[in-house]
Amino acid sequence: MSASTQAEATTPGAIEAMARAARVAARTLAQSPTVERDKALWAAANALRETRDIILEANAKDLAAYKGSEAFRDRLTLTPERIETMAKGLEDMADLSDPVGRILSEWTRPNGLKIRRVATPIGVLGVIYESRPNVGADAAGLCIKSGNAVILRGGSESFHSAQAIHAAMVAGLKAAGLPEAVVQMAPSTDRQHVSDMLQAAGLIDLIIPRGGRSLVERVQNEARIPVLAHAEGLCHTYIHSAAEPQMARRIICNAKMRRPGICGATETLLIDSAIAPSLLPDIVSDLRELGCAFRADARARAIVPDLPAATEADFSTEWLDAILSVAMVDGVDAALEHIAVHGSGHTEAIITSDETVATRFLNGTDSAVVMWNASTQFCDGGEFGFGAEIGIATGRVHARGPVGLEQLTTFRYEVLGTGQVRP
Repeated sequence: MSASTQAEATTPGAIEAMARAARVAARTLAQSPTVERDKALWAAANALRETRDIILEANAKDLAAYKGSEAFRDRLTLTPERIETMAKGLEDMADLSDPVGRILSEWTRPNGLKIRRVATPIGVLGVIYESRPNVGADAAGLCIKSGNAVILRGGSESFHSAQAIHAAMVAGLKAAGLPEAVVQMAPSTDRQHVSDMLQAAGLIDLIIPRGGRSLVERVQNEARIPVLAHAEGLCHTYIHSAAEPQMARRIICNAKMRRPGICGATETLLIDSAIAPSLLPDIVSDLRELGCAFRADARARAIVPDLPAATEADFSTEWLDAILSVAMVDGVDAALEHIAVHGSGHTEAIITSDETVATRFLNGTDSAVVMWNASTQFCDGGEFGFGAEIGIATGRVHARGPVGLEQLTTFRYEVLGTGQVRP
């Protein structure tokens, strides 16, 4: 980092200045025509492709300095294919309907007043994320489309990658004639920037943390503004006794090992005691071939003796790695009880051909996303048709599950009269 950039990074009030500029830019963006915001997304997608080599060079710097686990290295790694996925995600957002200005509901009162609830942008968002540099493109794109300005603060491990991606997003805004301050990025990895964002009441309207437990807890503890929390992704897949064996084997391999470092990866396999003796050995064999390790309870180990023993804490651990916790349960209610005790409210799945049992499972968990005969790794904004996501919300206020365009809007009431006065 140059001396001038370092000086800027350590200047007191840098985040405040960015937030004030963002508020001005947000007002312009919120009133911009849909076509301008869509043009910015298309132009940013082109910029990502045109600067692909620059982005990959920046990513190589981050990877060279990274010393963590292989699963997290995968989260950090960019490839030509992943850059293309980012670009395609922006184009998909551009193709979606404008979430701003939607009439959510309308009605007429007896006195003739017409009242309608209309979707509006939230305002200025602060997005604090770790590891995955593509989050910057997804978050920026969703904010542009939904009429929100955003201040991004990526993790130190992905700083160079995030800067290169940010430059492409700014190029998109410039091409559309929109303010560059719509998408800003903290100028350094200084942790003070996080504190300043969390204290920016009145300037930043909503903070969205996307990372591990320590980051989310810090944000929730220190923030003086609302937080849209992304809790741990301690996801479960329950294989019911009526599961089709080949389907179950295929799904659990994908749910655990497609990308074990993402929050939608299954961390715990719950297998019904009625099917475990015939199916569990095959599942273990399949997963071992893919490089998976295990932590299993005593009942599972009685079937596959060489499985390492699990501790109680293992079933409350988000591995984010090629490790799977395994427990045997006696029926759907026991599976739901295990999830209630150990789950994080993210994503749960059941594999079964019994619709009644599936319905019991779908209705019996209060997680943000619940699936039937599908991999938990489908918990993703792009897979939901949102174009991308800014995170997975696991709370119960405002938004749940993948946070896309609609979840980045609030609303106002418009009251249309013909001269009425209140008696």
